Amino acid sequence: MTAHAQFVRPPRLATWLVNLFVSGEEESMVGDLCEEFWQIASKAGAAPARRWYWRQSGKTIAHLFCTGFRAAPGRTVAAIVGGFFVGGFVNGLPDKALSAVTDRYLLFWSSHFQAYLWVLKGMLIEHLILSMLVGCIVASVAKGGEMVATITLALVRCALIGAALLWVATHLPSDVAWMLWSLADPFAIVVGGAIVRTRRSAGRTRPLPI
Repeated sequence: MTAHAQFVRPPRLATWLVNLFVSGEEESMVGDLCEEFWQIASKAGAAPARRWYWRQSGKTIAHLFCTGFRAAPGRTVAAIVGGFFVGGFVNGLPDKALSAVTDRYLLFWSSHFQAYLWVLKGMLIEHLILSMLVGCIVASVAKGGEMVATITLALVRCALIGAALLWVATHLPSDVAWMLWSLADPFAIVVGGAIVRTRRSAGRTRPLPI
């Protein structure tokens, strides 16, 4: 390895993504990837090494995803199914609350329609926060398979949303912005899983007090 290669660092985002999926027994994979990265960087340069690292990171994540699901299929499926029903219940709460408040204070909203529109916009943020909370709950249950469970749940939600949007697009006038925004909920679920996974990894690697 040349001295120049030692100063070249693998893409941090790719390393972080791989770390989201590795377990305690698989942590050596990250070190192996970095070692091969430096060897390629010393021979071919930084750019080819980074391209290789991204490709290899994708393959490693796919392998770890499948391995993680096979390691605890029962717990993972239970977390996904539970998260699906919890998400359906939780995501409906803001709409029910707004409907109740609107019915109770209809005269106020009629006089302050602009404020009502701002509340509607805030509902979109509330849905994202609640979806992130669902992701945190699912990841907490699927200990060791946080990302596997949350990503699978997000893919299921994407499939259902995609089917609904396809029906809407073929039967009703469609709002492209709303259609794209509806896909943010599954993304928020994955973000929640990443938060729990990152915190658990930090707690596992934190040095013990002397």
